[in-house]
Amino acid sequence: MDKILVTGGLGFIGSHTVVELQNKGYDVVIIDDLSNSTIKVLDGITAITGKAPLFEKLDLKDRSGVEAFFKTHNDIKGVIHFAASKAVGESVKEPLLYYENNIGTLVYILKELQKLPSASFIFSSSCTVYGQADELPITESAPVKQAESPYGNTKQIGEEIISDTCKVSPNLKAIALRYFNPVGAHESTMIGELPIGVPQNLVPFITQTAMGLRKELSVFGDDYPTDDGTCIRDYIHVVDLAKAHVIALGRLLQDKNKSNYETFNLGTGKGSSVLEVVQAFERVSGEKLNYKIVDRREGDIISAYADTNKANDDLGWKTELSLDDAMRSAWAWEQKVRAEE
Repeated sequence: MDKILVTGGLGFIGSHTVVELQNKGYDVVIIDDLSNSTIKVLDGITAITGKAPLFEKLDLKDRSGVEAFFKTHNDIKGVIHFAASKAVGESVKEPLLYYENNIGTLVYILKELQKLPSASFIFSSSCTVYGQADELPITESAPVKQAESPYGNTKQIGEEIISDTCKVSPNLKAIALRYFNPVGAHESTMIGELPIGVPQNLVPFITQTAMGLRKELSVFGDDYPTDDGTCIRDYIHVVDLAKAHVIALGRLLQDKNKSNYETFNLGTGKGSSVLEVVQAFERVSGEKLNYKIVDRREGDIISAYADTNKANDDLGWKTELSLDDAMRSAWAWEQKVRAEE
């Protein structure tokens, strides 16, 4: 089968995608600098699939290292590019770090792909490119709004760089996948979301609070114009999201794409409020969560959920797992991680 490079392949979404690629028979090579992940994830991937992917520890900011990698692996047929810094708050404080890590590394990889006879490229993008959309659900034709943070801006700029490169590179085909909110863990509990330090995302904060690692969950605002006053997001199970990457890659490798640069929203098509996520967790875990309402957080949009028609119809992908499934697996993963400490 084709050899596929997965950058950031030991991260949350990356590791689940490596599992799905290997389950489909692809020959996977992982690059990760371990700045936001751990080498133990490799054992989890191997335990699930029965096969250890090739792994190379490499900082993609090292241009000569990237060039050397592609010289060694000159038979790469496709790249799924996850490796990026992703904390919104940190990006506001350290913008140059984000531009260097998220934009510079993308340029280095694309330069190498231009040298190949043909290459397929999947980009890990985000629904943050839409900001507070004018209409819900959000379609791929919704206007890209001015970014609220340097992190969001790196996703917008990244998409522009890929689009511009595809225009002048007939050998290159690319798809940008705009994620909504990935949650959950693999049902085996061998891999899952493992934030380093204080979690930036809602679900690991919920599970850590339930385990007693955090005193309480802060719910930022209950006065938004929604049914229960809390923000609404589209929470997609990470395994469904991982499978979408494999399908998108296959679309390019089999020349089923309609143009050599395409975009797809990846979500469930359903919005859930923060309190609905809390209730889903309490329902599947049997735990009562300690949370309190605090002031709104700057930069939070009211509501965002995907129109999934294009992904369903053109990509031939749809979600199969529910919010309850995601919360159940996230809780099982959290309990396993803490039991092993």
